[in-house]
Amino acid sequence: MKLSEKIVELRKANKMTQEELASICNVSRQSISKWEADIALPETDKLLLLGKIFHVSIDVLLKDDLMIDGIRETHSCGSNAVQEKKNAVYEGILIKESIDDETIIDVLNIHKIELWNTGGKPKYWTALFFTCARSDFPELVSKVMISNPDNSENWFVDFKSGNTKYIVFRNKILQYPIGNQEEKDLICNECRKMGIADAQMNWPE
Repeated sequence: MKLSEKIVELRKANKMTQEELASICNVSRQSISKWEADIALPETDKLLLLGKIFHVSIDVLLKDDLMIDGIRETHSCGSNAVQEKKNAVYEGILIKESIDDETIIDVLNIHKIELWNTGGKPKYWTALFFTCARSDFPELVSKVMISNPDNSENWFVDFKSGNTKYIVFRNKILQYPIGNQEEKDLICNECRKMGIADAQMNWPE
């Protein structure tokens, strides 16, 4: 089943009009019509939004050989259904190029996507601004961070939960209380051992 057919089926299963879906996605009704007619494809941020609206993974939407399994009705359609943080436990920014398994994205609530020009390799990074309600998120993301000790390529993701800041590498979870400079310095020393430059430790708190 094509993406266009899945959008039609999911929209109708949730008793939504093209106008209603367009309003939630912040696009025109004509855009929805083009998606459903297989004339145009949704942009990446809209695909992520469709996944959240209809509670399906991006893989299911994009892969023709994967069928929609168990359509779930969304009884709270409208902007609040997508924009609310759903009792977020963690919030931060994940660089898509820093992971080796994109299924981790399925557990995130993506609120914004930015393309950062790094001037290096890769030239662009895809920054996913997220919240996540999974209490085991630090353990999950630590399993997918790219790590290559041979060339000191150790990626990390930073995020926070309440007053705790997390710095997570492959199979290594570091954390400190926000505002505690002494403990932050200890974490920064650990990051230096992982080959992280001081300029990369200016993470937001």
